[in-house]
Amino acid sequence: MSPLSRFFSPQAITVIGGGAWCEAVVRQCRATGFTGPIWPVHPTRSEIGGEPAYPDLASLPGVPDAAFIGVNRALTVWMVATLSEMGCGGAVCFAAGFSEAVSELADGEDLQAELVAAAGEMRVLGPNCYGIVNALDGVALWPDRHGTSPVETGVAVIGQSSNVLINLTMQRRGLPLAAVVAAGNQAQTSMSDLGIALLEDSRITALGLHIEGISDLRAFEALAARAAELGKPIVALRVGSSEQAQAAAVSHTASLTGSDAGARALLRRLGIAQVDTPSELVETLKILHVTGGLRSARIASASCSGGEASLMADMGARAGVTYPALTDTQITGLRTALGPKVALANPLDYNTYIWGDEDALTATFTALCDPGAALGLGCVVVDYPRDDRFDAPDYEQVLRAVAKTRDATGTPMAVVSLLAEGVPEALAQRALGMGIVPLCGMGDALTAIRAAVAAPSGASARPEPVTLPLNGHGAARVFSEAEAKTLLQRFGVRVPGSGRAGEAGQAAETATQIGFPVVLKGDAIAHKTEAGAVVLNLASAQQVSEAADAMPATSFLVEEMITDTVAELILGVTRDPAHGFVLTLGLGGILTELIRDTASVLIPASREEIRAALDSLRTAPLLTGYRGRPGADIDAVIETAMAVQTLVQDHAGALHEIEINPLICRATDAVAADALIRMEE
Repeated sequence: MSPLSRFFSPQAITVIGGGAWCEAVVRQCRATGFTGPIWPVHPTRSEIGGEPAYPDLASLPGVPDAAFIGVNRALTVWMVATLSEMGCGGAVCFAAGFSEAVSELADGEDLQAELVAAAGEMRVLGPNCYGIVNALDGVALWPDRHGTSPVETGVAVIGQSSNVLINLTMQRRGLPLAAVVAAGNQAQTSMSDLGIALLEDSRITALGLHIEGISDLRAFEALAARAAELGKPIVALRVGSSEQAQAAAVSHTASLTGSDAGARALLRRLGIAQVDTPSELVETLKILHVTGGLRSARIASASCSGGEASLMADMGARAGVTYPALTDTQITGLRTALGPKVALANPLDYNTYIWGDEDALTATFTALCDPGAALGLGCVVVDYPRDDRFDAPDYEQVLRAVAKTRDATGTPMAVVSLLAEGVPEALAQRALGMGIVPLCGMGDALTAIRAAVAAPSGASARPEPVTLPLNGHGAARVFSEAEAKTLLQRFGVRVPGSGRAGEAGQAAETATQIGFPVVLKGDAIAHKTEAGAVVLNLASAQQVSEAADAMPATSFLVEEMITDTVAELILGVTRDPAHGFVLTLGLGGILTELIRDTASVLIPASREEIRAALDSLRTAPLLTGYRGRPGADIDAVIETAMAVQTLVQDHAGALHEIEINPLICRATDAVAADALIRMEE
């Protein structure tokens, strides 16, 4: 396959087509700074976008390194084949009507396959995409406006929505955008391929992704691994977290997880930071560009306003950053710089006593960001006045003091504005030039700080590949509870002693054999509590018989009553085609969906990952002994999760979902009191 570097940094370009889109490509490429030859191709026009046109590809004076194909979808395939035969490095396929339109065009999938076959060893971007903007080399195979400016180093952004990418290039927050690439349908060249190629350019400092879906898990894992090897962080903005974007399934687990939980678990596993808004993406990328990733979420904040200090504290708590208490060294330095009248704390309100005194500002910030405090980032809150109405030379003193603090302490530094417009673009660019992160808007800034900690810059241990949900060959069926528990028990899950019965009298006899108290359940009913198909703590054969007569079921499962419960958990696995098998742990029982206290990991997960997931629950204290109550056998819970994981791996080609709810956690063991399995035969 042709190297993407030739495609991204071409010496000669051809633009095929004569419409307004193709004219825009020619003009944008020149405006972006491309100085090499641009060869428009059109059968009847003599000029396109100010460049002389050629009637066909055979007439070109040389072999292009990159092409923009702006003709209809059928002709696009023919042009790709011709370019490939010529030895072109790669082509942007602008046309739509391929696999993204299969519901409207029956031949969309087949035509896309023809396109890939026609490309051969030549790289194809798209189809159904805008293309590439390379601000490092002045290349814009891009049929629309864009807001990038020439840079020597910067971040790259890859997305699946060309319009979202256009909007990101129009940001005025100082983000140095080195490259923007629209992946389109990813018929041949995936987002992962593009990401690896961009990160291998020494001028690219970090990578941002706008993800609508992951089509190749192994390729995505390879992207994360290569980024770690190169020491370059990745941050992702992924769509699909809303209920409308998730599909419901039989179990509670499926409604709790959906694709969003799988995506978050995958990104976390691979060391890729995740944000939820475009603004957070921009701010996080600025931090990553300057710092390569923060070592911790421990930060210090200084402002000349108590209100700003309080807002930093409140918003920081919501974002997940921490403000460590001041050390003795910090207190001594701050008291020397500020005198006796200022209350010392983190976040710090240094008042206005030292405003206009650059040396005092520097001494204050330097004391606050003392290296011994082991901070991930030092923040100084400052909003610049409107530059169309005021000159603000005293505000420049703050910026210089922040830069001196960075130099003196080695602590990464940022200026943070209350509102996004509080850091004008020119100031943001000056700050970046000084090695300071300009963060626009306090809420986005604090969220970005926390995200930048989750995007490590150094090589880390490569996680084990996720278990792929292999394609099955038949329809899945819901196992009866007895069948599900038998299979779980085979893999080492502890289940209650039980027996099945076909009518009320037989249920009473089975209960007598098991020993009272017992639980009576209607067989083959998914959500028993809601259906009135479970009765607990039956103490006699008569009670069992009466309960069976009143139950909406024709067959029954009789089980020993599990007592001495410490806590009830849900332990579930769902098959997520995009991300693997998602294992979810959380508060179980009838309150599962009401409380929604869960944590998810991908299979295979280590014992340490499962323990960390349990520890992350809001209700984790229930497991460890809340207010003097006994604690649960955490090791037994983890062993149950590992047993379920083994079952999943052994049946990856057939399994759709598993749910144990509740998993009754006791001081000595963990028991699967109810279970559901949906699997192909």
